[in-house]
Amino acid sequence: MKAVVITTPGGPEVLQLQEVEDPQINEDEVLIKVEATALNRADTIQRQGRYPPPKGASPYPGLECSGTIEAVGKNVSRWKIGDQVCALLSGGGYAEKVAVPAGQVLPVPQGVSLKDAASLPEVACTVWSTVFMMSRLSAGETFLVHGGSSGIGTFAIQIAKHQGVKVFVTAGSEEKLAVCKDLGADVCINYKTEDFVARVKEETGGKGVDVILDSVGAPYFQKNVDSLNIDGRLFLLGFMGGAVTQVNLGSLFAKRITVQAAGLRTRTLENKAEIVSEVERNVWPAIVAGKVKPVVFKYLPLSEAAESHRLMETSQHIGKILLVA
Repeated sequence: MKAVVITTPGGPEVLQLQEVEDPQINEDEVLIKVEATALNRADTIQRQGRYPPPKGASPYPGLECSGTIEAVGKNVSRWKIGDQVCALLSGGGYAEKVAVPAGQVLPVPQGVSLKDAASLPEVACTVWSTVFMMSRLSAGETFLVHGGSSGIGTFAIQIAKHQGVKVFVTAGSEEKLAVCKDLGADVCINYKTEDFVARVKEETGGKGVDVILDSVGAPYFQKNVDSLNIDGRLFLLGFMGGAVTQVNLGSLFAKRITVQAAGLRTRTLENKAEIVSEVERNVWPAIVAGKVKPVVFKYLPLSEAAESHRLMETSQHIGKILLVA
């Protein structure tokens, strides 16, 4: 099969489509003939050599895919050859075929194309596990998501609104904020021209929001704490702006704030399967009902993986970038 290989750590140009060995499945896995895969910021970090795949995972990038099942391991009962699915991966999505543990596979939601389904597993599993399972965001609460126009952001806005939450977003252009508003965001803040802490306080009568989802990290840490309500929860998904900061611990105590951080890729198979199951139960019905839609910015062929990374690194995209096998 063909797969996108990171020939050496570096810029987008190190990604090359090459002929490689087909993956072998074990008895608890399925083999998917890939229709499409979607980019995640983690792919660009892996390409630079700063985010190696977990032990035993595919060396090729790609944390999610959609496609058709081509083979099933002998312990797999739910899936059969020919099923159209999408899946959460530990790697290997940038390829024509990928082996996946059966517990990380989801049916393509009714009303979504096989291609577009590739945009869903990583964002759905990330947002549901962090914002809902761990931070317990619930109806009637307030939620701030930074980078509202990203793949994570565009999904988080929709599912939070569906759950009866008031949604605040930050983004860096009026165009991006307009998309966030169309997706249902209640309060849209341009972080380049506005102080998000002041605006959050103004919009909440000085209280702050209940949950914040952030990938910026260090530069936003104290600002996030200052933007939270009593019993507020801050969830860190990454630290694109830096990993080291000073924080006033007194402000955490005063508001009884919870700070959590997690990714998906390094979780156990059992933990991932539990999250995928929760997503199918709680998120998939909202997608089938048309309350949550895939937001796809651009489709590119697998052979243009380097170009897709260049595009992601400009941060001009809104929603997801897909590579079609």
